[in-house]
Amino acid sequence: MTLDPVHVDEVADLAGLLGGRVDDRDHDDLARTAFEEWLDPLTVDGRTVLEPLGERRCSAAAVDDVALVDAPYSTVHGLDSGTINPTTFKNGLVLDVAHAAMASDPSDLDLHRARSLVTTVHANDPTLSLDFDWVRRDEGYFRRKILHAPRVNRYAEGVVHALALYLAESSHALEHADAVSDCLLLDGPLYPKELLNWQDRDAELGALTTEAKPRAIVENYVRLVERLLDRDVAVAGFVKNPSSKLVTRTLRENGVDAPWVDDTAFFTRLLEPSDGDADGHRLTFTNWFRSRGGSDRTLAADGDALGVERRRDPADYEVTFFVVYDPREDLCFRVEAPAGLTRDADARDRLTRQILRDVAVSRGPPTVVERADALARIGVDEKAALRRKFEERLDSPFVRTYDDVRWDAEF
Repeated sequence: MTLDPVHVDEVADLAGLLGGRVDDRDHDDLARTAFEEWLDPLTVDGRTVLEPLGERRCSAAAVDDVALVDAPYSTVHGLDSGTINPTTFKNGLVLDVAHAAMASDPSDLDLHRARSLVTTVHANDPTLSLDFDWVRRDEGYFRRKILHAPRVNRYAEGVVHALALYLAESSHALEHADAVSDCLLLDGPLYPKELLNWQDRDAELGALTTEAKPRAIVENYVRLVERLLDRDVAVAGFVKNPSSKLVTRTLRENGVDAPWVDDTAFFTRLLEPSDGDADGHRLTFTNWFRSRGGSDRTLAADGDALGVERRRDPADYEVTFFVVYDPREDLCFRVEAPAGLTRDADARDRLTRQILRDVAVSRGPPTVVERADALARIGVDEKAALRRKFEERLDSPFVRTYDDVRWDAEF
């Protein structure tokens, strides 16, 4: 049953009542004030959590002009990992399957053929041993591994998902790092942010970050950054849906009544065209910032990196980022890179120009990132087929919910 016109009108009236009580006309000025006065640096209890690299500024580039510039890098590689989503079976197992792939522009068909697949399993039975090392198939192009997740009382689904996703992505990146000659763009953050956030979510998850398997995944990302920086190869993470709250949370902690729900809302307000600006065909973007707060504190120079050895100056691993806003789709993206790359002004300018060019051309994430996403994605039909295979081999059905029945019926 759908809403009748009278119901739609009532909802519109509610929106009108809310709109009459929420006045955001001064948010533009507040965003500009926050950017100009409070981010250079942004501190918590005397510790700097955010500071600009170079001059703090907002800039703009005409979409048509930046789309026509020569690519700063001769080749660009993209990396992504997709999963079937966590699945619980009636025999007590909880598992997820992640599939990682790397793309290249110009195309490299052998590289595109290479895949890494990780199945992470959680079992409440402490006598089971489910770890299996890498096995290769398809003339060596395909490899698979089973990872036995550490036991948790809660969050089993989230744990198997994060471990599968990040192990597949990071190990595939290391496996093919030597194929990257100029620039590697990860589809997502530079480091495994979801895993690093476990430290602040719950005591049980926080304790899990000290165990060997999560720590080994973080080490993969650290080694990837080292290998590429040692070869003067650019590496960055393109975050399509940034969800950081470092700026807004810190502003509130410092007594500023920040009205934005998260940093993306803040930067969108800062970068979007004003009502009187008829020019909606320019990409707007910030300078680069060094971030040492939130999940980024773990890889800060004074962070513990979860106990992972850092073979370069610890400051090289710190997260730096800039934000770009595309008015054509009203979207904000965050681009992250290690400070060992971006502290050099020429290097960060080159990476910035590459990202702006790619966003202008693709009207969204860089084409090579979308290509990696397409290679790694596990489609709806494939997910269903894989779940049926697991049911057959495990001799146990998965635990269905009403949503499984609902979505099957609708699709």
